[in-house]
Amino acid sequence: MSEWLRCPNCFSDLHPAAPLVLSCPRGHRFDVNRRGYVSLIAGSRRLIGDSPAMLDARDSFLGRGWYSELRDALSGLVSVESASRVIDIGCGTGYYLRGVVAALSAAPRALGAAPRPQPRALALDLSAPAVARTVRTAAQAPGSATGGLVADVWSPLPVRDAAADVIINVFAPRNPPEFHRIVAPGGLLAVVVPHSSHLQELRADGLALDVHENKSADLVAGLAGLFHLEHTQDLATELSLSPADVTALIGMGPSAHHQPTGDAVATTPGAARPVTVAFRLLAFRRA
Repeated sequence: MSEWLRCPNCFSDLHPAAPLVLSCPRGHRFDVNRRGYVSLIAGSRRLIGDSPAMLDARDSFLGRGWYSELRDALSGLVSVESASRVIDIGCGTGYYLRGVVAALSAAPRALGAAPRPQPRALALDLSAPAVARTVRTAAQAPGSATGGLVADVWSPLPVRDAAADVIINVFAPRNPPEFHRIVAPGGLLAVVVPHSSHLQELRADGLALDVHENKSADLVAGLAGLFHLEHTQDLATELSLSPADVTALIGMGPSAHHQPTGDAVATTPGAARPVTVAFRLLAFRRA
């Protein structure tokens, strides 16, 4: 896993120093969790990541296939890249990363081209339970090579320069200068943001947070000079969700931090309700 990482203190490359220990030339040492991830959060800021309850809700909702169209679109976008190193920044449960890695593994090689190397992945999140869950689930796939990193995306990332061929970033914070630094020249940054109509029925009932109207435009502007936009794809559909599905949907995202009575949704009797889900997938190329 050290091949991905640099020291969060001095920014020197990290290397194995002993079993489950990484160190840099200046002597900073970091323990690797036996479950296959390392925490390299520097400083003492109080940070809040996804809780186990939020991750359980996400596993429940995504496991029912409600966002499979989005995962397929993202995986299809990445699978045509000549990529073997993928970083998922804001990995959550690893649902999208697993799809991307599987698509890269299954992608046919061009006639006469050398065999593709087995894709390697780094799952990064502020939440240690999220990273642990992603690494654990990934390990169940044959030939998996997914490491885990607990880090704060708003700080200088403890990731080496040009470490990734592809970065995926799904409903997660972004750090444009750091993304530019850690992706290789010509590399792909694939970002998913919610459309303004996303969860509009739940927002009308006060159950979900508002979506910023100019989210995509602000994203493109924020990446200007570092990445250029190559492609966008909009996906939208109306789902028919049971009360339990609605509860899981609310509980898996940022609305969970603002919904103290969210459990009441699941216990309220009633038929399935329509809920719009709408996303924009944007593909950027490193300038």
